[in-house]
Amino acid sequence: MSKNQPNISQTRHDYAKTIYSQLETCQEALRREFLNNKPIYSCCIDNLLDEKDAREIYEAFPPKKSLLLLKDLREYKYVGMQMNQFNPILEEIIYAFQDPRVVKLISKITGFEELLPDEYLYAGGISMMDYGCFLNPHLDNSHDKDRKNYRVINLLYYVSPDWKEEYGGNLELWDNGLKQSNRTIHSKFNRLVMMSTNKKSWHSVSKVNYQGQRCCVSNYYFSAKPAEEDDYFHVTSFRGRPEQKLRDIILQGDAALRNGVRKIVKHGIKKPSIYKK
Repeated sequence: MSKNQPNISQTRHDYAKTIYSQLETCQEALRREFLNNKPIYSCCIDNLLDEKDAREIYEAFPPKKSLLLLKDLREYKYVGMQMNQFNPILEEIIYAFQDPRVVKLISKITGFEELLPDEYLYAGGISMMDYGCFLNPHLDNSHDKDRKNYRVINLLYYVSPDWKEEYGGNLELWDNGLKQSNRTIHSKFNRLVMMSTNKKSWHSVSKVNYQGQRCCVSNYYFSAKPAEEDDYFHVTSFRGRPEQKLRDIILQGDAALRNGVRKIVKHGIKKPSIYKK
């Protein structure tokens, strides 16, 4: 280790070993939970890492001024995917979820075959939400950056200590569409959430109403096989909440326009947000 390289108490191998052990211990229960929560399949496991390690990851998050601010009618959050600009701990935990043994085990839990982790962190990486931040109901981009494989699993690891459900910033799954009530999953400290993503998996993040920072480590798994029987394609598509009638009209138009562009231009107008190593 060079003098300029920060001391890393845990490597991706260490994290992956713990993650694998925890998932293996709860494998059958997680699989039952995943399949019973439908149509948006999901499950979660608490106390994924040792508390000390989880807190260390949280404390390694950069100040929001070092992150990319995304703020418009669709979303309000801070993100980072250029991991070599941040504390090395963050890159180690992200790529721990891409360890072959972890990926294979999650494949068994979810039933999705031949899962492919994304080394380029397309739309993945780290995210931070503080007071006022939100994420409107949306469908994730259906494919990877090259439109070769389907996005099928989201992995969301929450690391904000003592984060209470009433603070907001919680994952919302709209199992029965946007005209029905949603299912809330608390963004609890040291909790890993696995959820399926397809052409009907509408999800959102509730508005943060607390003077604190909700931090998340995100990974997405892909597959050559679609999550549905039929092929499909769409860009990340946002909608308004049930009470946001005008916003919903605007966002539907925005999604239709961007979908049209992507069908003509493979990578769209903007360059994809990826980790440029």
